[in-house]
Amino acid sequence: MRLTSVRLRNVGVFEDTTIRLTGTGPVRPTTSAAAPDGADDDEDTPGVVEPRPVTVLFGGDGIGKTTLLTALAVTRPGYALPPSPYPRAGAAPLPPDGPSHVVTEWLLGEDDPERPHPLVVASPSAVLDGETPEAAGARRREQALFDRRAQGEGGFVFVGFSGARWFSRAANMLSVPERSILRYDVRHAATFDDPTRADLTRETKQVLAYSGIARALAGERAEYTHLERFDTAVREVVDVMLEPFGFTYAGVGPLSLEPEALDRSGRIVAFDALPRPARHLVAFGALSLRALFAAYPHSDDPREREGVVAIDDVEAQQDASMLRILVPLLRRALPNVQWILSTSSTQLAMACAAGEVVALRKSGESRVEVGEGVLH
Repeated sequence: MRLTSVRLRNVGVFEDTTIRLTGTGPVRPTTSAAAPDGADDDEDTPGVVEPRPVTVLFGGDGIGKTTLLTALAVTRPGYALPPSPYPRAGAAPLPPDGPSHVVTEWLLGEDDPERPHPLVVASPSAVLDGETPEAAGARRREQALFDRRAQGEGGFVFVGFSGARWFSRAANMLSVPERSILRYDVRHAATFDDPTRADLTRETKQVLAYSGIARALAGERAEYTHLERFDTAVREVVDVMLEPFGFTYAGVGPLSLEPEALDRSGRIVAFDALPRPARHLVAFGALSLRALFAAYPHSDDPREREGVVAIDDVEAQQDASMLRILVPLLRRALPNVQWILSTSSTQLAMACAAGEVVALRKSGESRVEVGEGVLH
């Protein structure tokens, strides 16, 4: 599953704004199963433009980046709620025919490979332009169908990281992995502005510790080979994230049951002693991979599965030297994930291709203007 577009109406600073997350490359034809009998997948076959692997939402503080990510988190397959309107300072009262709503379009990909067009997910109160009552009813029934599928069959991965994220010194604690690490709940709320729920320590340690412990306990039992694949993927992802800092992942300490790393000299370093930027990157990779594995537990390689990961203020807690390599590092770790990153860092945005950057800036007192590229 990947996101192709989002429209926000009367949400926060967004009066009526549409942002497209598709590239300008060639149209990908639909699968042959969706084509008419006897037809080939050629240029005459309907298709869709692939979503960008990375979209960087660039703008200053108060421009609405967190509001936008929050809107995505509550308007996706399996989890669609009304958005909070966040009254705009200086804005006129909302018209009676214009309730706050969000409309997103999702290319389902491997969650429904034969579907030839995006799935529209809208806020419960949304009334789309030019939509007849019959069309609105059909859209809502289709959305309800995929909500049930997402909640009952797994898949449809969306992971969010708050800009207020931090790391405490909490000890590792493993309990009931079947209901935590091994379960992906599409209805889990992604919170972007609540610091009390943004401590990543325990959750990150649980994933790292469980993958190694589960692999060791599984032994050679055939029914647990997926746990071996999970641990292998965790090690690969964490090694990618630690590479710029000169560390490699050592696994779980047998005495402490805490994740550990090796520095260039071969010295063991506890997870809590890693540089703060490294711990944040490890969390991005490990927690995203956990969601992919839990949603697709019997995948040959969980690193290759599709999903959407949204990170607010991605530059937070990172050294300036890391900003130019941050996006390539994320793509190396999980190459098929669609990364949606918000930032106010010009250095990070300038390191990306112009087509990957969506610039947000205020035009007038309450209107947000959207353009492509840092220099928009």
